[in-house]
Amino acid sequence: MSPAAARWLRRAGVVVLGLVLLAGAALWFGLSQADRKMQRKVEVAVQPVALRPLTDTVALERGRYLYASRGCVDCHGANGGGRTFIDDPNGLRVAGPHISPGPGSVTAGYRPEDWVRVIRHGVHPIGRPLMIMPSEDYNRFTDDDLASLVAHIRSLPPTEGGAAVLDLPLPVRALYGFGLIQDAAAKIDHTRPPAAPVPEGVSVQHGAYVANMCLGCHGAQLAGGKIPGGPPDWPAASRLAPGEGTVMARYPDAESMMRLFKTGQRPDGTPVRVMPFESLREISEIDMRALHLYLRQLPPPAKG
Repeated sequence: MSPAAARWLRRAGVVVLGLVLLAGAALWFGLSQADRKMQRKVEVAVQPVALRPLTDTVALERGRYLYASRGCVDCHGANGGGRTFIDDPNGLRVAGPHISPGPGSVTAGYRPEDWVRVIRHGVHPIGRPLMIMPSEDYNRFTDDDLASLVAHIRSLPPTEGGAAVLDLPLPVRALYGFGLIQDAAAKIDHTRPPAAPVPEGVSVQHGAYVANMCLGCHGAQLAGGKIPGGPPDWPAASRLAPGEGTVMARYPDAESMMRLFKTGQRPDGTPVRVMPFESLREISEIDMRALHLYLRQLPPPAKG
């Protein structure tokens, strides 16, 4: 080997070593930031919502519907005992905790303000952020709906279950530390008042209320994109807002969207890989028609 080639190899080795050290330092910094963010205190001025008595049949039925149709069952199971909903071969494993009244439930001893803090704000009763609670979808619940949902959970038959599971691969933890993945508590405007009730019906206003359940995956402006915190092989969430690439052209009427939610298939028969169809198929016809009406009249987003 010539002296010039040897010098080039030495310089290349120094560069590679430097890049490795730089990447290691970046990973270490990201992980340390992730640990700090997971343990941070989130100050929320919580206004408690009066709990409904377990004899309130109207509240219990409304709460049962919300639990079944708004994603709660996907993470916590129909019986509230908890459920693994991501188990990726690359090391990402996430399970919702046991929330029924049974022994070991994480909701044991919850006060009215704790239910609000957890559901509406994504914050644990002790003040740290909840990493696997999609509260950006539930932040706009009316007080009545939140109280009804809590009444249903409190009325579940006691069962056994497990604690929450959050196994994040190192790259995911680092991305969280750098702020490229956010927890729900970081996305929510905690000073925003609860949503005012709107009459249930096939209207744009009611459709906008139903559409809050779409925000966690499809984004605040429903422009779609990579699902925050999802496994790397998950496809991006579809664009629901108007603009290039919107999928709403496939669903010109409410019936076509209802078929999607009931079957998990697009109009051409191809399956949609990542959507919570176990919950979506439970959505009422009124909610579905109102949601479709709202999505069809959305203006283009300001960005994205």
